[in-house]
Amino acid sequence: MENKTVYLNGLYLPLDKARVSVMDRGFLFGDGVYEVIPSYSGHLFHFQEHMERLENSLNTIRLVNPHSREQWLEILTPLLDFSLDQYIYLQITRGVAPKRDHAFPEDTLPTVFAMCSNIVPLDGKEWGVKAISLDDSRWDLCNVKATTLLANILLRQEAVEKGCAEAILVKDGYVTEGAASNIFAVIDGLLLTPPKGSGILPGITRDVILEIARTNKLPCSEDIISFEALKNASEIWITSSTREIIPVVELDSKKVGDGKPGPVFRTMHELFQAYKRSLL
Repeated sequence: MENKTVYLNGLYLPLDKARVSVMDRGFLFGDGVYEVIPSYSGHLFHFQEHMERLENSLNTIRLVNPHSREQWLEILTPLLDFSLDQYIYLQITRGVAPKRDHAFPEDTLPTVFAMCSNIVPLDGKEWGVKAISLDDSRWDLCNVKATTLLANILLRQEAVEKGCAEAILVKDGYVTEGAASNIFAVIDGLLLTPPKGSGILPGITRDVILEIARTNKLPCSEDIISFEALKNASEIWITSSTREIIPVVELDSKKVGDGKPGPVFRTMHELFQAYKRSLL
């Protein structure tokens, strides 16, 4: 059973007792950021890298980080069950303001919320999933892990309603990322993923995959991927902290490769699992 104790503004309390003011700017404006950190047997996966991304998000929206990395670790660790694979959801908003005003309020304390949930494997992880391509209709600061996810939600929902696990987003003819994932493709034997920038969220799992590929001499590169090239890829993957690596075997109702998880995916999946075990 999942741990239903959550952290809210300095207190550990039951989830059903956690309350946030309706004047919180996270509720009124989506004025906040979040972070998702996997935990394997109680060990937070690449904790420092997740903290760095959190700090970058906070700096971009001009919100002071309320805690040091050491304090964050002390706050989050009691939420974990060391016998399970889980993930931490951490959210920080600009806090409760005396009135609804678009301008930043003065002298408000940020609202800090964290909870832990069990990682539930995605159906189809072993044999692959379907995806569709959609125009990337999001804002221009996708590198910020902001709580304002309405565009992502609508894109993912359209994919789900069409029997797909993810929407692969395309902007000006080039692939950016998934609605809630990063994208990898094997094209002419080379493992490719779009480069970092304001158009994509810099995924921690994405970075780990590139590190593993380079360590194991698998040809890889961070480079732009045209949608036309993606349609001819022999393999396509979606990656995220909670889903790890998922092979896409069908895109826009057409097979990717032979319609089965490819050899590069199988190699990377084994290497990724071995890498996780090495950190425990």
